[in-house]
Amino acid sequence: MNPTWNDAPPPEAPTIRPLGWGRVLVRGTLLGGLTFGCLALLLLLRLVERPLFGLHRPWTPFITQFVCRSAFVILGIGFDQKGERMSQKGAVVANHSSWLDIFTLNARKRIYFVSKSEVAGWPAIGWLARATGTVFINRKGRDAKAQKDLFEARLKAGHKLLFFPEGTSTDGQRVLPFKSTLFAAFFADGLLEILWVQPVTVNYIAPTGQDPRFYAWWGDMVFGSHLLKILAAPRQGRVEVVYHDPVRVADFPDRKSLAKHCEGIVRSAARLPGGQGA
Repeated sequence: MNPTWNDAPPPEAPTIRPLGWGRVLVRGTLLGGLTFGCLALLLLLRLVERPLFGLHRPWTPFITQFVCRSAFVILGIGFDQKGERMSQKGAVVANHSSWLDIFTLNARKRIYFVSKSEVAGWPAIGWLARATGTVFINRKGRDAKAQKDLFEARLKAGHKLLFFPEGTSTDGQRVLPFKSTLFAAFFADGLLEILWVQPVTVNYIAPTGQDPRFYAWWGDMVFGSHLLKILAAPRQGRVEVVYHDPVRVADFPDRKSLAKHCEGIVRSAARLPGGQGA
């Protein structure tokens, strides 16, 4: 994983007025109740699902999708989808600009995130990540073999693992070069011929009159204040998810060429300043 991207100063947090605090209370209560109520249900269901199906999760991902879809209704954020979700075995790669990506990418597709191991220890977010099947990776070399075996087992079980190849989140106004390291797992014996990779572009469109980076969360920005800003917003924007055509891993000579191809496809549909991308 890369160090935190922090090349652009974040926008100033707006002052929350009394009506804004009312929206925080209503939206926050609904979102928190939904998320942690369904988390309790998911954990109970896993007590039955795990011994019966092992790595396979035939039931609980539907709970995750329900929560993520409902979150956009509660927040009032519009959701647009373009393209088709892949049906083949494999992985998904996307650009990364916000904690909202967790809800965005789970809302329409059954995926399992790949995240740095530190996230497992974060309050609330760590619990949710573990419960929903996130794969945690450690940057220490001694764990490389175990992590490779875990990737292979999850992919062979039909799990669609989601990577953020930029290695960090940005302000949403750029797509950073994709790092090819995690693509190496796709070229392992037994996986190369059966895996596909689907590039996905995520665009956040800010509410009218707001900074275009309104939904982005990066660098040293504080999660709590960013969440409050979104909960308090009188008008919301929307998110656009573009599912590109999946590509077969075996059609690429190595991980670097696959990473470069996916980066170009994701960038092609990104809404970037100056008319770059889509």
